[in-house]
Amino acid sequence: MGFTHPDSDLSLTHLDASGQVRMVDVSHKNRSAREAIAASTVRLSADAFALLTAQANAKGEVLNTARIAGIQAAKRCAELIPLCHTLALDFVGIDFELDSQQHLVHIQATCRCSYTTGVEMEAMTAASVAALTIYDMCKAADKGIVIENTRLLRKSGGKSGVWQATER
Repeated sequence: MGFTHPDSDLSLTHLDASGQVRMVDVSHKNRSAREAIAASTVRLSADAFALLTAQANAKGEVLNTARIAGIQAAKRCAELIPLCHTLALDFVGIDFELDSQQHLVHIQATCRCSYTTGVEMEAMTAASVAALTIYDMCKAADKGIVIENTRLLRKSGGKSGVWQATER
């Protein structure tokens, strides 16, 4: 199937038995409903956070722009990540939670489709690009913005079923 480590049952499915890069063949898999939820956090200075929440950012309404960018990124994931399959997404949602005490924007991206492979990369790409868009739109007020903790929170569907992240 993929490249398997000699001391483990784990394998890298994007490598063949000889270690060469390959796209995973999903033609034999059954279609199933699949969902992935990913997150990213943007840490801003107090001043940049105040501008963002007051919607006084010089480049326009930040969160709606980040939402659209995240959705667009999920739809174009296969153009960005070389071995991703092109998916017909049924849903992409980007939600934001603001933490005014710590000046954080928590981003959650949800992707759904019915296909033969999962949507984890689409959700991760959506969360990442939404975070990068917030950085781009707020960098005039704070070049030290930090994007952190980008990760998969949950995935469901397919042969492997449900996977849920544990706190780290």
